[in-house]
Parts: sequence; C-alpha cells; structure tokens
Amino acid sequence: MGDRWYSEAVVYCLDVDTYADSDGDGVGDFRGLIGRLDYLARLGVTCLWLNPIHPSPNQDDGYDATDFYNVDPRLGTLGDFAELLHQAQNRGIRVIIDLVVNHTSDQHPWFQSARSSPDSPYRDWYVWADQEPADRHQGMVFPGEQHETWSYDRTAKAWFYHRFYKFQPDLNIENPKVRAEIKKITSFWLQLGVSGFRMDAVPFIIEQTEPGNPNAPKDFDFITDLRQHVQWRRGDAVLLAEANVEPDQLPVYFGDGGGSGNRIHMLFDFMLNGRLMLALAREDPEAIIDALRDTPKLPTGGQWATFLRNHDEIDLSRLTADQRNDVLAKFGPDENMQLYGRGIRRRLAPMLGNDRRHIELAYALQFSLRGTPVLRYGEEIGMGENLALDGRDAIRTPMQWSYKENGGFSTADPEKLIRPVIDKGDFGYQQVNVTAQRGDSTSLLAWFERMIRTLREAPEIGSGSTSHIDVPMPAGVLAHRADGPTGTMVFLHNLGTEDVEVDLSTLAAEADLPIDVLTDRGYGDVGKLDSLKLGGHGYRWIRLCRSTTY
Repeated sequence: MGDRWYSEAVVYCLDVDTYADSDGDGVGDFRGLIGRLDYLARLGVTCLWLNPIHPSPNQDDGYDATDFYNVDPRLGTLGDFAELLHQAQNRGIRVIIDLVVNHTSDQHPWFQSARSSPDSPYRDWYVWADQEPADRHQGMVFPGEQHETWSYDRTAKAWFYHRFYKFQPDLNIENPKVRAEIKKITSFWLQLGVSGFRMDAVPFIIEQTEPGNPNAPKDFDFITDLRQHVQWRRGDAVLLAEANVEPDQLPVYFGDGGGSGNRIHMLFDFMLNGRLMLALAREDPEAIIDALRDTPKLPTGGQWATFLRNHDEIDLSRLTADQRNDVLAKFGPDENMQLYGRGIRRRLAPMLGNDRRHIELAYALQFSLRGTPVLRYGEEIGMGENLALDGRDAIRTPMQWSYKENGGFSTADPEKLIRPVIDKGDFGYQQVNVTAQRGDSTSLLAWFERMIRTLREAPEIGSGSTSHIDVPMPAGVLAHRADGPTGTMVFLHNLGTEDVEVDLSTLAAEADLPIDVLTDRGYGDVGKLDSLKLGGHGYRWIRLCRSTTY
C-alpha cells in the first residue's frame, strides 16, 4: 500500500452496538468486535470506521455525546477499546472514529453549565440569541422530524442554536477555547491509536452562525488549523469528511486557493452517489459519465470516498426533481421507504429486488470508480432493512452471523436486544447470514472477498486517475479506465438487462496481453478488444497493461 494509505484502503463502516455482543446483554461491544476481526481481515477490510462510541443518552444513535474523552459503557471500557486498536493493528486494519463536534448533547456538562448562568465559563461555548431569530424555522437538516433551528431555553432565558435536533445544541466554533478543546479531543484519540476521524457535518462545524442570517459565512481556516494539528500529532492520520455541498464548493474543503491539499484528506462523494443511484434506476450510465467529467480537480493527496449505502439515508437532494422521482419510483416507491422528502431508508439488496446479478453489478461498479470504497456492514451478505423501525434505524439492525437465535448477534432474550434482528422473509437471519455464506463458494460473501482481493491488485483505481472511455457503446454500457504508475485497468459494466458486444479496439495499441481479472461469468479470451461480450447486468474488469517497474 502506498504512502497515502487511505487512497488504496477498503473502509468498512459499522455500529459497534449492533455488530457483535460478547456478554449477552443485547448490545454489541468492543470485545464482540475483536472476536470478528479475523472475519473482517479475510473479507479484505483495511480500515474500520466506527460510528459514535462516546457516552450518550442515545436520542440520535450516539451523535449526541455527553463526554468526548470516554466510551459508552455499554460498549466496554477504554481498555477494551485500546485492545481493539491493538488487535486490529495486528491484522493490518486501521481504525477511524466519528468526530461529532458540531454539537453536543443537551445533557453534556458543558451545556448544563452554559444554560445555568450568563456568567458560566461555558456560556459562550454555545450559540445564543437574546431575541427570537428571524430564521428560527429555516435550515432544518431533518425536515418532518425537526421544526426549528433555534429553541428557547427557559433556564438560560435565551435562544440557542441547533442545526440538528433540539437536544443537540451547536458548539460555538468561533470561540478559541472551543477550537482548542476540539484539538485536545483529537489528540487524545490519536494518542490512543486511532488512524483518524470521520468528521460529521463539516459545513455546519465551520458555520459562523449569526441570528437572523440563514446564509452565515464559513471559516475554512479552522479546517486548515485542525488538519495541521492532527498531522503533527500523527503524520499518517486522515480526516474523512461529510460535506454534502454544491460541486463548485468542494475544492475549498480539500485545500485553500493556493492549490495545496492542506485541509480535508477525503470527502464522501455525494454527487457521485446520487448519480450512481440514478444510473442504476434508469439503466443508463450517462449520469455517471457526467459525474466523472464534472469531478473537480483535487490537490495532491486529496481523495474521494465512494459509497452506495452508508449509515444514513440515500440522499437524493443533489438530483433534479425528475431525476429524484425516477430513483424513488424504482427503489423506494412506498412512502415508508422514504425519508425527509429527499432520500431512501433501505439497504441495497432489497432495493435491487434481491437480484444477485444486479447487486454484484452495483458493487463492482462502485469499487471500480475513482476513490476509496466504503462498505456498510452487512452489505457483503446482502442484509435487508426493517421498515418498522423509525427513520434511519431501518438499516441499523444487528449483524446476522449464523442460524442461531438472534442471528448469532447476541445470546440475550430477543426483547432485550438493542434493536430486533430481521427474522422473517427473504432477508431473515435464517436465510441471510455469514455462516451460510461462508461454506458456499458461490455466495455473495465469497464474491465480495474475491472482488476485494482483485481491487487490492489494482492500485490504479484508488491512487490513479479515472476517465470515461468515449467510444460508441451499446445502450446501458459504461466503459471507463484507471491509469496509474502501476499500469492501466479497463472496466465494462452493463446497467441494462440485454446481452451486448463492445468494441474497444481503439485501446489495442496500449494493451500488453490484456486479460480479464474479474467477471460475472466466463467470457473467453479478451483477444484484440474488438468483440468483448457482456451479459445483462454483466461486468468485466480487464488488466490492459502493467508497468514493469512495479
């Protein structure tokens, strides 16, 4: 793996509390996760991204922290977490954790002190207004569940700002003491051994909130300052950020106007994600081609993180109304499958009708596009969702390990589980679990292992450049290439259902004994690239040439 380890990583996202329960209390924990590290190593995971692990009232799945220097006691102790880091490192797996510093829980001691008196040393750690702000009902992140962004606190006798839920008051990042505290928090976890942070809600962290101004300016200098601090504390630490903003705004999150990459290392590619879903829905690659062409030029070291499913809803807000309607009609036609009027709260397997070929196509496509792939736990075995649960919890059900009760997640009584295991229908743990797929060389899990091994042999995807191959194509087919110091890979993906034949003979002069390295079926020799067969929902990863110096 290269010096910038994150550019060739495979990131696996999980909630510790729903992954593996070691003590039978119905809640997953660090010890349980340690026991599953060998599974993750075999899968090919090189980086674990843990969703919030801090103490919390858990009104928002841990994103409402009450202590940034400790772990939720349900998950174990700091000692258990340190052991997790050690055992993961032994297997070549790095660990990054969520850094949720846009806000705290309203039960955090800082806020309790802040609201108690205007003279509290923590009063200006939060954002207050003496009068009701004119923009009180604007800027909600969770429309339908959230009705305001300013709420009145009777104890404080003032209005406080909360970009998210009322119980999550925003920290005042303009306060130098808050900035210093955030640096101190990152230092603590880096010293313990984490390899970096997934930064939640970065555009809101740097928002210089002004009462009555819904278009508050942003202070990007804080990101520059934080990046420098993190890099000095651990040279190979990474900042992976969530910034779902307009394309022309993205470059400034990576670096300043001078072109240096001195801010965020990696950004989730929300624009590509929306267009991927649109392409799959329409069986037409044009949206992906547009995304590749519209990709802003990144500074050295800048990297995209690609995903199909993450811990939240599939956010379609960057699509037009017509495009969004097409995706919803295909993948989330029922109202209870949708969320916030902009997204889908389902896992990929049920969205694609549990069609194995379609699922393989979608993930082969994601993992072959420029950037670092992020995989949500359970997707590798085709888990489903539980739409009876509220909001985003639909895709946060316990991992399904075996045929045992509770899917092998926990030995607790089912009613004591943190969330119910899916136990009915095609996606019940009796049908979908690791044990069943472990013994089946044709299973989805086996396919993911093979695909990820192939990815590791093609560093051009993560650290090279990716471009659309602009030659005439049959309807539904995307052809793209990845070029890097190690050579060139070519990829064909058929989003349609009809068998086709593709002519890439224009690339023959560059080829050096080209071969298929990953396909959905046996297609025979690549030959002169002039008659490449491709099945419906088929894919071919072709090694065009390899550098002799690597």
